[in-house]
Amino acid sequence: MHFDLIVIDLDNTLYAADCGVFAHMDERMTAFVSRELKVDETEANNLRLDYWRRYGTTLRGLILHHGMEPEGFLHEVHDIAVHDMLQPDAMLDKALSALSGRKVIHTNGTREHAARVLAALGIERHFSATYDIRFNAYMPKPCSTTLGFLLEAEGVSAANTLVIDDMEDNLAAARKIGARTALVAPKAPRVSWDFHAANFADLCGQLLHAED
Repeated sequence: MHFDLIVIDLDNTLYAADCGVFAHMDERMTAFVSRELKVDETEANNLRLDYWRRYGTTLRGLILHHGMEPEGFLHEVHDIAVHDMLQPDAMLDKALSALSGRKVIHTNGTREHAARVLAALGIERHFSATYDIRFNAYMPKPCSTTLGFLLEAEGVSAANTLVIDDMEDNLAAARKIGARTALVAPKAPRVSWDFHAANFADLCGQLLHAED
C-alpha cells in the first residue's frame, strides 16, 4: 500500500492533545471574542464553541456573523510559546522517516504556527508544503472542496492520497472525494476509517505493516 501524498493535520495529531498548545489557543480565542464583541468570558466561550461546532473554526463564525477581519484574530490566537510545551520527538521523527510518500501539512491554523510546531518537534524536514487556513480564502476543514484544491495543487488523485487527522468530520470530507483516511485519537471512532491509532507513531507502524 503506497500513497503518492500524505496530508497530515497539525494540532492534536502530530502531538498529544494534553500538552497544552491547543488549550492556550482556546484561551486566547475566548479572550479575543470577549474583547472584540464586548461580551463576558462565559458568553465568549460559548460563542467560540458554537462557531467551532457549526463552521469548523471560531474564525469562520466571526467572519460570517460579525464581519471580522481574520488576520488580527489569527495572529493573536497563534502567538504562543510552543517551544515551552513541545520538545524534539525522536520517535516521531523516525516514524515519519520510515513512512513513504510526499507529506504535507493541512491545518486550520496558520503556516507560521505550523512552522513553530514542526520546529519544536524537530520534524520540519519531512514536509514539502503547508496548506493553512488562508489557502482557500479562510475556508476551514472540514471541506471537501478545499481538500480537492489541495490535491489539485499537489498534482495527485484522491485515490492515491491518505489523509490523517484527529477529527472525524475532517476525515469524512476526505472520504467523500475518494481519499483514504486515518484517525489519530485515543477513543474508539464513531465510524470505521481505513486506519486508526491512539497516536501518530502507532499509526505509522500500522501503515508500514500495511505496506509489507
